[in-house]
Amino acid sequence: MRNALRGIWMTMLVMSSASCALAEESLQGAIQIKGSDTMVNLIQAWAEAFMAKHPRVFVAVTGGGSGTGIAALISGTCDIAASSRKITQKELAAASAMGAVPQEFTVALDGLAVVVHPTNPIKQLTLQQLAELFTGAITNWRDIGGEDRMVVLLSREVNSGSHVYFKEHVLGASQEFAPEALLLPSSQAIADEVAGNPAAIGYYGMGYANAGNAVLAVAKTVSDAAIAPSEDAVRTGTYPISRPLFLYVREASRGAVNAFLDFVQSPEGQVVVRQIDFVPLTPRS
Repeated sequence: MRNALRGIWMTMLVMSSASCALAEESLQGAIQIKGSDTMVNLIQAWAEAFMAKHPRVFVAVTGGGSGTGIAALISGTCDIAASSRKITQKELAAASAMGAVPQEFTVALDGLAVVVHPTNPIKQLTLQQLAELFTGAITNWRDIGGEDRMVVLLSREVNSGSHVYFKEHVLGASQEFAPEALLLPSSQAIADEVAGNPAAIGYYGMGYANAGNAVLAVAKTVSDAAIAPSEDAVRTGTYPISRPLFLYVREASRGAVNAFLDFVQSPEGQVVVRQIDFVPLTPRS
C-alpha cells in the first residue's frame, strides 16, 4: 500500500512539473516597459533573466523618466510603467479619464545617493545644507568647509521621479531648484559629470554609485548622525533619502505581464535587485 501511494505521489509530482514546464513554454508575447532611468538597469536585468526562463516572451525596456513612463501607461503605449516615485493624483485622474485604473506594485527599495568628486573634502551634509545648495542659497564650497570653488549643481530633468522625490523630500515642496542647476537626462550622465568635475554635486539612485564618485553621508539635522546609503540603512529608513521603487500596470494584469510581475517580486527576482546594487524588499535570509 505504501509503495502504491508513493507511486501515485511520484506520478502527481512528475505531472505537476510537466505542467509547469508546459506553462513556461506556452507563455508568449511582448512586454513594453517604459519609465524611470533610475530603474532601467535593474529592469533590463530582470528582463534578461525573465526571457531566459520564457524564451517566447520578448521584454523591451526604455527609460525617459518616471513621468514619461506613467504618461505612456495612461495613453496605452506601454504595458508597464517603471517609477521611482508614487503616481500623483493628477496622473490618476488622467488615467481615470482614459478608462484606466493603474495598479501599483512595490518591487525594490532605493536610497538617493548624493555624490561629489572624490577630491572634494566634504564627506557629509545635513538635509538643510543640501537644500541650501540645490536652491542656490549656498554657491561656494568654502561656505560649508570645502575649497574656494563655485558649486556646480547637477539634477535630473523635471520628468524624472528622482527629481520630484529630491525636490519634495530635500528642498521642500514649496522650494525650487536653483536656475543655475544643470538638468541632465540620466543618472549615468550625472555620474559621468561628477567624475570629471571637482566642483560638482549631484544625486542618483544608489545603484549608480561608482569609484569615480564619492558618496556623501547625510544627516537629518545637525544633531543627528550622518548616514551613508546602504542596504540596512535604506530598509530601516535611517538613511534620510530612502524610497520605494514601483511598477504600474493599467488594470489587473494577465498573461506574460502578470508572470513578469510575479517574477520580479519572487525570491529569484529579488536576488537580481541586490546584484544591481539596489535594496531587495526582504533582508538576507
